Amino acid sequence: MQDKPLRADALRNRRKILENARDLITRFGADVPTDAIAEAAGVAAGTLYRHFPDKAALIDAVLQGAVEELGQFTEDAGARVESGRAQAMAEFRALAARYVEHASRDRAVRAAADRLSEEYRFTGDRLRRVTDAGRNLLARAQADGDMHPDITIEDVFLLVHTAPTDAAPAVRDRWLALMLAGFTAGNRPGHAADTPEDGISAPRRP
Repeated sequence: MQDKPLRADALRNRRKILENARDLITRFGADVPTDAIAEAAGVAAGTLYRHFPDKAALIDAVLQGAVEELGQFTEDAGARVESGRAQAMAEFRALAARYVEHASRDRAVRAAADRLSEEYRFTGDRLRRVTDAGRNLLARAQADGDMHPDITIEDVFLLVHTAPTDAAPAVRDRWLALMLAGFTAGNRPGHAADTPEDGISAPRRP
């Protein structure tokens, strides 16, 4: 049985809640109280909870479009790798750049990303879609020997939510290049490339 369509007044209330939630999350982060969102939207707290039973559901709704887009980006990257049209590490680099650019244009995404590493990360099918597709891409890059084996999807979330999204594009690009160097096999302390089989370390470039 399909859910009954919302009445016009209920649709207006839902829209007002989402608009004000996005605004407040952008300004104050994902910790903004739900009561403050209800007040800003001009609705009672009970009305808010009829539409969104908890804070995680509200955050998920605010991020719906952005997360769906990021999920599609990630799945498309994985599909290119699986078909042999692209290398996993190259796709990961391009995807990371796209994520950071997306967050720089959408401050609500950046604000909510501060909490993706906690209770909101696995909330809803949309976030699971991004997480699963991201893990698959990391696994392929690691299997190819191009990504350091200790990198996890948690590191990717950390990369995104610590990005200097308010900085100039050139600064963001430089930051991303430095961060991604730490993801690459051979650029991390203790990797086999740093210590050859004969036990003599290879000379480092000045």
